[in-house]
Amino acid sequence: MTNFKYPRAEKLKKNTEISLLFEKGKWRTNGNLRIIILKNKPTAPVENTKFTVSVSKKYFKKAVHRNRIKRLLRESYRLNKDLFKEAFGDKTMAMIFWASSEMPQKYQQVEERFIKLCQAQKKP
Repeated sequence: MTNFKYPRAEKLKKNTEISLLFEKGKWRTNGNLRIIILKNKPTAPVENTKFTVSVSKKYFKKAVHRNRIKRLLRESYRLNKDLFKEAFGDKTMAMIFWASSEMPQKYQQVEERFIKLCQAQKKP
């Protein structure tokens, strides 16, 4: 049975962890999605998978639009968590960005981009 929960333990919230992610993380891009990843290493110990989303004010001035995209990104992670862990590993910190001024019309568009991002990571 698949676990579709998004518990507090999986949420990346600490400023120290986020700054570490920006300092030592690696960027990947696929379409409108960008992700910064930091896998478990001795220099940056990660206990379990932590995930967060971010949407720029540069592209979306209204908070309503930013929050909608964040909800869609979190939902696509929640439903495709197994695919994400298979592509990026079990003990990973990640922050995902919507890098486009184009507002997604449907959830399926966001989920499709998320799946393509995960599948592109699995190939190399």
